[in-house]
Amino acid sequence: MRDIFDLIGRIFLSAIFFFEAFDSVKSMSKTKTLMTEYGINSNQDLWIYGAVFLLLLGGTLLLIGYRSTFGALLLLCYWIPVTFLVYDFWNAPKADLRIESIIFMKNMAIVGGLLMVIANGSGKYSIKRLLATTRVR
Repeated sequence: MRDIFDLIGRIFLSAIFFFEAFDSVKSMSKTKTLMTEYGINSNQDLWIYGAVFLLLLGGTLLLIGYRSTFGALLLLCYWIPVTFLVYDFWNAPKADLRIESIIFMKNMAIVGGLLMVIANGSGKYSIKRLLATTRVR
């Protein structure tokens, strides 16, 4: 049962990163506007495409369970800085304080999930395990 939960957890965890990548590309102009608001003015296209690359590669590795530790590290390289930059609830106005702190804590929970993948690996139902147990004749 544990292995099933590992697989389901990886599916749900990777979904947020695929959605983030899709939304960043779909709403490119809004993403650039938000980047400008947060002081990221130079090379916005490079930052967006780099972020999308990290999200897609890390999310895919996490989903299929192949090099899931590396995938989780890639995702952490994106998720932690963005969380502290965008959801800085300690600087938010009183009206936004509650929602910003909730989103910040949800993102930190996602960080916790990624750290659990790093600590525990991808589990039984993964491409890594499939490749390791397949014999070539």
